[in-house]
Amino acid sequence: MKINDQEIRLKTTLRLEDGDHKRCFGPGVAALLEEIQEQQSLRAAAANMGMAYSKAWRIIRTAEEAFGCKLLDSTIGGRHGGGAELTEAAERILTAYRACQAEVNAFAQEKFQSGFAFLQGD
Repeated sequence: MKINDQEIRLKTTLRLEDGDHKRCFGPGVAALLEEIQEQQSLRAAAANMGMAYSKAWRIIRTAEEAFGCKLLDSTIGGRHGGGAELTEAAERILTAYRACQAEVNAFAQEKFQSGFAFLQGD
């Protein structure tokens, strides 16, 4: 939206919290899971995102604890190397999160456009 010759945008962020108000899932976790899907490896996903492997594991464990299910099926190194793939639960959580995020963003954009239209003038 152009206001006073300046482009003004609304940015929404959807984060899930547990009962103790600790973040357990949001855009960073979703991006990490998507990168794991692509790379088939937690280590490679973390590296591509510029994240420490230990932090990536911590993020995954926090989400697993909150949801009460495993998010990754991992295999440890060996002759053919290790790897990771999303569990069915993780895929469903990621899909639900992205769908919810899209709906929230669409609703928020609509409210932003109508609520701040008066600033656009003629």
